[in-house]
Amino acid sequence: MYSGATMLTYCRQCVMPSTKPDLLLDEHGVCNACRSYENRKTVDWDQRARELEVILDKYRGNGTNWDCIVPVSGGKDSTYQVIRMLQFGLNPLCVTSTTCDLSDIGRRNIENLKRLGVDHIEVSPNPLIRAKLNRIGLTQVGDIAWPEHVGIFTVPVRAAVQFNVPLIVWGENSQNEYGGPAAAADNNVLNRRWLEEFGGLLGLRVSDLLGQEGIEQRHLINYTYPTDEELSRVGVTGLFLGHYIPWDGLSNALIAQGSGFESYGRPVEGAMVDYENLDNNQHGIHDYLKFIKFGFGRATDHACLHIRRGRLTRQDGLDIVRRLDGRFPSSYLGKSLEDILAPLEMTVEEFTRICDRFTNKKIFKRDVSGALMKDRHGNLTKLNYDNV
Repeated sequence: MYSGATMLTYCRQCVMPSTKPDLLLDEHGVCNACRSYENRKTVDWDQRARELEVILDKYRGNGTNWDCIVPVSGGKDSTYQVIRMLQFGLNPLCVTSTTCDLSDIGRRNIENLKRLGVDHIEVSPNPLIRAKLNRIGLTQVGDIAWPEHVGIFTVPVRAAVQFNVPLIVWGENSQNEYGGPAAAADNNVLNRRWLEEFGGLLGLRVSDLLGQEGIEQRHLINYTYPTDEELSRVGVTGLFLGHYIPWDGLSNALIAQGSGFESYGRPVEGAMVDYENLDNNQHGIHDYLKFIKFGFGRATDHACLHIRRGRLTRQDGLDIVRRLDGRFPSSYLGKSLEDILAPLEMTVEEFTRICDRFTNKKIFKRDVSGALMKDRHGNLTKLNYDNV
């Protein structure tokens, strides 16, 4: 093994490595995500549901405007969010910021969501500019999905301002800390700082794009937050539904499937489930870059969620992760890597060089010269999959 190697340290309850951003291991070697899930047992979910009802009552209208905006991709979680809002008797406006490379199954699931009985608008960004942003995100911060992550948070908020709909209902709070500004007694207006905390900019600001590859301010409207003055004028606020209702991806998928949501029928490449990340053919690239940067991929995400819920043993999770995680993304949802990269005017060889540049070489096997060791399919091997 190359002398510059570094062994990964893993949570002792799940299989997540400490290299995950914002993940902390306590003195017992247990990660904060596992501890946060344990704390669910102490939550009075009936009380949380009552709190949600009180908040929603403030925004339930008289038919002259929509009661809330629900950002939707057509995926299992956003379909679940819409189902819940309809059950609460709200009239939502569903807003989609189209993914970078919308898959066929993603399109079908968006159309199915409309059939739940909701108004829906879809904002499809300029594809020529989006391809440039994909390329910039991939080459500069190692994230092909950078413009999509930004658009998810900007487009629905711009719609809230444009259509004067104050309440935005998000899904799960990834930080799992609080219900969002709508839950605050005072100063409950969503502002730019709050948005940027959850927007995943990775240090690349929208303003940094100006002048790159001929990009002008007029090309970035969809990626630009409304001003704090505009947000305050409408009173735009947001809540995380997962703060008030126990959040579980598998349960959400089953409920969504009961309302017509379509799963893939077999595990998606690099994953252990068939119901997640179905809307964008670029997801495989995004997950692969996460793996080579931090040493975990989509299969690790899924395994940890199911381990915490008692559906998998930790050993089963380790076996699954070792088999599925971090495969080179030669295809995704049946679409070849060559075809996925074509709009970016990027070859597989160029993509591979970019990946090598972002790879954390200390956590993968290398030869005596320090070069990354790959199998014939281009796959890397982590130094360790557990604390051994």
